Amino acid sequence: MSESAEPLVERYLRLTTEALARVRPAPPARSFLVGASEDFLSMARSYLSDAKHFRSIGDDPRALAAASYAHGWLDAGVRLGLLDGGDDDVHFTSFR
Repeated sequence: MSESAEPLVERYLRLTTEALARVRPAPPARSFLVGASEDFLSMARSYLSDAKHFRSIGDDPRALAAASYAHGWLDAGVRLGLLDGGDDDVHFTSFR
């Protein structure tokens, strides 16, 4: 990946790390959807961990791909109502 792409990798890692810190499970505690919510969070955490690993070894293409997958899980969870992202249109896809 070119040097000009490095800031993009850093931007997506930061954005996804911030989004993961902001999001919360949305279903009520006794809902069967709690498991799905936990799965979405687990997948996002795993992909973000992979992204940080790839970045640490200089594999920026895989780091960017993994960060994008992580953020995709968070965005999808918020859109489906499994995760609560608040009214944050910076870290999550807007409903407008």
